[in-house]
Amino acid sequence: MLFQSKGPRLPIHSLLPRLQTCLAQHSRALLSAPTGSGKTTLVPLALLDQPWLAGRTILMLEPRRLAARLAARRMADLLGEPLGETVGYRIRHDSQVSPRTRIEVLTEGILTRRLQQDPELRGVGLLIFDEFHERNLQGDLALALALDAASALREDLRLLIMSATLETERLAAFLDNAPVLLGEGRSYPVQIQYQPRDSQLPPQGQALNGVLKALAEQSGDILVFLPGTGEIRRLAESLRERLDQTGQAEIKIWPLYADLSREQQDQALNPDPQGRRRIVLATSVAETSLTIEGISCVVDLGLSRLPRFDANSGLSRLVTLPCSQASADQRAGRAGRLGPGFCYRLWTEASQRQRPPSTPAEIGQADLAPLLLEVARWGLSAMKELRWLDPPPAGALAQARCLLQRLGLLNEAGRITPKGERVSGLGLHPRLGCLLLSGEEQGAPDLAADLAALLSERDILRSASSPGGRPADLRQRLRLLQDWRSGRAADGLDRAACQQVERLARQLRSRLHGKAAASEVDTAALLLAAYPDRLAQRTGELGGAGRYRLAFAGAARLPEGDGLWGSPYLIITELDAGQGHSQSDGRIFTAMALDLPLIEQVLADRLSWREQVSWAQNRVQAQRQLCYANLVLAQRPLTKPDPETLRQALLQAIRDRGLTLLPWSEAALQLRARLEFLRHWQPQAGWPDCSDSGLLAGLESWLGPWLDGLHRLDQLQKLDLCAILLARLDWSRQQQLEQLAPSHLSLPSGSRKRLAYQPGTAPVLAVRLQELFGLLQTPRLCNGQVAVTLHLLSPAQRPIQVTQDLAGFWRNTYPEVKKELKGRYPKHYWPDDPFNATATARVRPK
Repeated sequence: MLFQSKGPRLPIHSLLPRLQTCLAQHSRALLSAPTGSGKTTLVPLALLDQPWLAGRTILMLEPRRLAARLAARRMADLLGEPLGETVGYRIRHDSQVSPRTRIEVLTEGILTRRLQQDPELRGVGLLIFDEFHERNLQGDLALALALDAASALREDLRLLIMSATLETERLAAFLDNAPVLLGEGRSYPVQIQYQPRDSQLPPQGQALNGVLKALAEQSGDILVFLPGTGEIRRLAESLRERLDQTGQAEIKIWPLYADLSREQQDQALNPDPQGRRRIVLATSVAETSLTIEGISCVVDLGLSRLPRFDANSGLSRLVTLPCSQASADQRAGRAGRLGPGFCYRLWTEASQRQRPPSTPAEIGQADLAPLLLEVARWGLSAMKELRWLDPPPAGALAQARCLLQRLGLLNEAGRITPKGERVSGLGLHPRLGCLLLSGEEQGAPDLAADLAALLSERDILRSASSPGGRPADLRQRLRLLQDWRSGRAADGLDRAACQQVERLARQLRSRLHGKAAASEVDTAALLLAAYPDRLAQRTGELGGAGRYRLAFAGAARLPEGDGLWGSPYLIITELDAGQGHSQSDGRIFTAMALDLPLIEQVLADRLSWREQVSWAQNRVQAQRQLCYANLVLAQRPLTKPDPETLRQALLQAIRDRGLTLLPWSEAALQLRARLEFLRHWQPQAGWPDCSDSGLLAGLESWLGPWLDGLHRLDQLQKLDLCAILLARLDWSRQQQLEQLAPSHLSLPSGSRKRLAYQPGTAPVLAVRLQELFGLLQTPRLCNGQVAVTLHLLSPAQRPIQVTQDLAGFWRNTYPEVKKELKGRYPKHYWPDDPFNATATARVRPK
């Protein structure tokens, strides 16, 4: 029988009979209906008594805790029952269910744990995925696990996916052509006003001006969208101060976000009992599902805070980005739920067209370590064994696998270890699960629970006024938490955050089995179990007391003046990639100092001694180094290094610094040039490659044997490179070298002159003209292949002519040269017939 709602008739009512029939005939279905149509609260109730459900329960997934609690309460109100009877909910830190509950509204992590503990979902007949367009990581995982369970264990399990903005065609195809039902909405027109031009104010100032404008121009309650809780608190303070100044103190300002108490959330959701005007400051939690009574105006800053993962650095961070067009439309629609409304968009209409159409799926941007551990716990070693609407990125997946293996949660084959099973069952990020287990094993469960809670919840310290912001030291936060518990709260402490931390720490302690030990456990030892990749060592740079090198990749910096500045070692628990001193540095937000003895104790099985031989200060230096990944924790001189290791270090130094490290004499350079000349003109003859690249590539073979016993630059400078290069040729080849590419030429004057070889050109012979009288043809090399380039010089050694045609010079040019130079050098020999004249190296022949 169709459920009869006590409230007003909503658009979804007309669709409910078709939905009931559809799910009676199909195991999967899609429902796309606009915000405000009533699908979240009316669909589960309308399906509760269907024959195919046969008295089993409905689980409905809501992405947000606040929406889950309110949806359950609304359904219970429609039934006239208290929460926990027919309708209940389970969210983080809170639940209201009973054995009689048949509709459970769950958040994503809760559903994943339910599936892991009971893959068959015994007693469950229908899974509803509400607001699926948000595409959160846990939602994608829950759908993948549900599809796997339905195909292997529960063919009768029905799946219904609902959203206001579904990609129906793609999703229907993914679900094996599941039927799609499209519903109508009930909304009133919303007038949208854009900024005429880009504002020069910071976002906080833009939001303040936008709210004041809305107060002056509109009536009714105002909903303001901001990216995060910090912006909400700061705007609330600014608004209260301004309203007090303008005599409008009666206007109520209510924040709305998930970490508030139930009473505070109710104050934001319901009209003021005394009829006072309200300003509700909300995060994106108010985009969908929730109906906030009395809202007729929206002020939208247009920003969203989303997780982003950098696969190259292995770091995940929340970034503030312009919201998508779809999100902006959802936000504006909040003003038209109860009547005609108005929306102030604090950006230009042109920039609206440049925004992405929709928010991308989180699986493409987030840290995948928790996801991969859940898949391994499901019994699979590879992500591809499940069906994903969007497959996880390969780079981020590799980073996640590497981290889980370092934590000891996956083995080399990708299978979950016993430790991984235990950590996965804790319902925390794998790092924090390892921290809790380490505390349990070391007899410090309370300390571990406090640490995990501090790292999970928002910071208990408010923003500092100093340029560096909040101090990074986690030990300080632990002390302040203890002071707060003792009633000694310090200035700057966020008491609401302390309450959240205390509540989570209490829950975490209940999951552990260990008891406190008599001996004190160092807090940093627990952190090392959770962050083995975040051990960082201070760099030795000048002025680099705040710069730290991470064990496996990258570097990070502390803000100058932070209390941890200059600590030799840090274990970093929170840092922001790409926001530090340079492009490769991150900024350290929270960390803890530790010393080398503790590192050696905790990481004993992961440390290794290795020999490091390298070139430094013009010599080979040999050391024995204690290493953890890329960090050198200690080093000692190596008294008897391996000779081969020394030789390899010298060779590497030459590769790194270039061949200029070797003593190249003029003769050695000319020998290289002669060999390169032959290699160019006789490419098939197998002459050795003596170019820079060729010598560096073959360094091991031609130079390596000559380096035994050498380890200093002054010893290298004594090498005879001519002899070393000639050693590459046997005796026959050396004779060919002298014949085909001689170093000198014998001249008619009786002199021997050096040939100058240059890459890519003919060899050059620079000689005084008188020494070539009687030489009829230009000398040729390489079996006559190459004519020598003659630089003919005057008696003053100045060039007269450059030629490769000596006979032509004697015939055509020499007579003119003789006339010009004979008067200038009358004592020198200037015969009329150079072909038959006697050559001389003197002024005149004897």
